[in-house]
Amino acid sequence: MPQTLAHLTDRLIAFRDERDWAQFQGLKNLIVSLNLESAELLELTQWRDDAAVEGLIENPEFREKLEEETADVLLYLLMICERAGIDLATAASRKIDINAAKYPVDKSRGNSRKYTEL
Repeated sequence: MPQTLAHLTDRLIAFRDERDWAQFQGLKNLIVSLNLESAELLELTQWRDDAAVEGLIENPEFREKLEEETADVLLYLLMICERAGIDLATAASRKIDINAAKYPVDKSRGNSRKYTEL
């Protein structure tokens, strides 16, 4: 069964509420927790070059850790958005539109310069 962001958020909030954890999950704590989880994701690549990381995708142990850490990041994002009243899919779509305006194809294709340097 495909999962929508709304369905995942509902499941996550039910999980949280069953455990009475909302009291610990103010916006600041959620943002801090997101960054801690992002650091755990980053740690998977520490001391490895790009080719080594790409090569690990087929390793079952690495892939399991990668899946778990990316899921943790998404779940904290969903909790932040729920707490702040943000529709993440709408916000992400809007941000793609903003980035498309900042990085027109004719100026940005094939380079990594910031939009202020194009």
